[in-house]
Amino acid sequence: MIELESSGHYLVGGKPVPVQEAVGVAFPDEARKKTIAYSILQAHDKGSNPKKLRITFDALISHDITFVGIIQTARASGLEEFPVPYAMTNCHNSLCAVGGTINEDDHAFGLSAAKKYGGIYVPANQAVIHQYARERLAECGNMVLGSDSHTRYGSYGSMGVGEGGGELVKQLLKNTYDVPAPEVVLVYLTGRPRKGVGPQDVAIALVAATFPGGDVKNKVLEFTGPGVRHLSADYRVGIDVMTTETSCLSSIWETDEVIEEFYKNIGRPWAYRRLAPAEGAYYDSVVKIDLDKVECMIALPFHPSNAYTIHELQKDPEGILKEVEADCNNQLAGKVELDLRRNIRKDGQVVCGQGVIVGCSGGMYENIMTAAGILKDKSIGNGYFDMSIYPSSTPISLAIARDGAAETLMRAGVVIKPAFCGPCFGAGDTPAHNTLSIRHATRNFANREGSKPGEGQISAVALMDARSIAATAANGGVLTAATDIDFDEPGLNYVFDGSVYKGRCYEGFGNPQPDGELRFGPNIKDWPRMPKQEDDMLLKLCAVISDEVTTTDELIPSGEASTYRSNPLKLSEFTLSRRCPEYVNKSKAVLALETERQQGGSPKEAADVLAKVGGDIRKTSIGSCVFAKKPGDGSAREQAASCQKVLGGFANICYEYATKRYRSNCINWGIVPFTIDKDTSFDYTDGDYVYVPGIREAISTGKTRIPAQVVTANGEINHITLICEGLTGNEKRILVEGCLINFYAVGYSD
Repeated sequence: MIELESSGHYLVGGKPVPVQEAVGVAFPDEARKKTIAYSILQAHDKGSNPKKLRITFDALISHDITFVGIIQTARASGLEEFPVPYAMTNCHNSLCAVGGTINEDDHAFGLSAAKKYGGIYVPANQAVIHQYARERLAECGNMVLGSDSHTRYGSYGSMGVGEGGGELVKQLLKNTYDVPAPEVVLVYLTGRPRKGVGPQDVAIALVAATFPGGDVKNKVLEFTGPGVRHLSADYRVGIDVMTTETSCLSSIWETDEVIEEFYKNIGRPWAYRRLAPAEGAYYDSVVKIDLDKVECMIALPFHPSNAYTIHELQKDPEGILKEVEADCNNQLAGKVELDLRRNIRKDGQVVCGQGVIVGCSGGMYENIMTAAGILKDKSIGNGYFDMSIYPSSTPISLAIARDGAAETLMRAGVVIKPAFCGPCFGAGDTPAHNTLSIRHATRNFANREGSKPGEGQISAVALMDARSIAATAANGGVLTAATDIDFDEPGLNYVFDGSVYKGRCYEGFGNPQPDGELRFGPNIKDWPRMPKQEDDMLLKLCAVISDEVTTTDELIPSGEASTYRSNPLKLSEFTLSRRCPEYVNKSKAVLALETERQQGGSPKEAADVLAKVGGDIRKTSIGSCVFAKKPGDGSAREQAASCQKVLGGFANICYEYATKRYRSNCINWGIVPFTIDKDTSFDYTDGDYVYVPGIREAISTGKTRIPAQVVTANGEINHITLICEGLTGNEKRILVEGCLINFYAVGYSD
């Protein structure tokens, strides 16, 4: 089904050829420029070092969990107007169900910012962030930066990158996105998917093959091969959007007449041009996917890479679910007991309690039309199983209504809802306790669907394709692969109607109104003052996490906490609340020590520790610190870092960062992204201190291995080497100044 080849390959005669077999080709560094990825990256690189790219993007996009913080940061840093098209969608806090007026206050703030600075505003429920970007911002050869991790438009010829808000702020202030020149991985497609196998099946198989070993981490995936021509535009984007879960940096596909027709259909034919790798293009590794052999897949909790074929699960549900349960309960650390095997019937069949098709991966026209074809003249029944579908934009809602799918699905008992991302991050359709929810969505991390382990509530999300979800629904909730049922493929003729956008969306790019007033609500607060880094650093460990991977959903939970995204102090109260609920009070206590120090005092606890190591409290920043083995998998939300900073965080320590975007978020908020050697044991606990003398000079001069001392709670002193490497010049300045806002406040602009 999927084959990985870690060695370099050239594309010769349209086929990948190992380096040792290629004849008459250029050296890799030169031949890599023949990839689609590098043709686009080089066109957007404003730097002079080909190994260290400085990218400017053609367009930006955010949603209502992130755009207020971004604009507030940029405004504090000197924003005058948006230099490129910047779209703000309202697809995350759209329910306005928690916190009174504050969600709608954020929406009003977004519209006022679009008017004042010359932006694009998409009202609630008109489109999810990525569908709007596909329809209105993507074009062949351009680059789009989004403050959401699933910013992926490669199948439309546009390189999308998902990052935290700080990186968008840099673009708004005409700075650059700095990244080492990435490796490029060829994803070579052959064959044709079987009836019943959908894009999510291919995507889950790809994630399972590449994520666990970090095979494509921070690299660009480039899709080509004879199998591409057998995939529709919807099918391609359904695979493409899930490449985020492989931990790659971005993606790009070859384009053809299918994509040309897509751009014609949405009224932007000028956005199409043919993209293809040149003969002799070099790739650092290859992923081969035989589409003929892909089966209907299911990704069990708590990660999209925890994948099985549906047939494998049907054959051994007791064994597989027992093993998954054990892993999940270890991750839940005793807060609640997940019992997946309660969903096995006496006859050995697995039953599901909920089906959801939603958002940027699931809510596409073809997915919904095919689900309707499977459920035609059937019913999901009146048992415990229920099902919801969220089309990803109003134009898609109009199309499924016009083409009859909406009526078919509603007659079957499916609830059709407006464009909304809520179920993807726990703000809607939270399933019942210990229930298995099958979803064509992007993620299935622990707690992400909205359950609260600390209150004894837990449910589990499994990712599946819309086709198998519909087949399961037609079978009364009994897990069923779409390849195992007989159904008629529906006629597919998506006709885009963008009239609602013309009537409802505010298009203000190029027409700022600088005298316009921003509309603030009572929950929209300015960022608190962030202190600069002193000569030395004293860190108190306030959370030590031993999980193999820590997600951003654990660092700052999604769901109802998202309501408070525009209030840094209020939101910070949720930091690590579902993983280490004691963290907030511990970190606040450390912040009080630093506040006392800044006011000229000498807090006794810190002074006693510094006396043991010969430190000077007058020149030592005191901050909290989190240790985790591999933090930052998942969302791009910068609040995973900014909340730590608001609570007095000055550094994180880990073996490696799960994603570039989380590490960048830490840097932009003045949190030093320390790592330690992978063979170093970290046997320290909450309450221990880490003293890092000369940290300001070390960062400023680019010192990568920094000696430190650990002072344990019982007074022992141990030596440790902290690593901080790969910082750009600007990142060094951001860290020593304390955060990105301070960086701009002191006059840095490049």
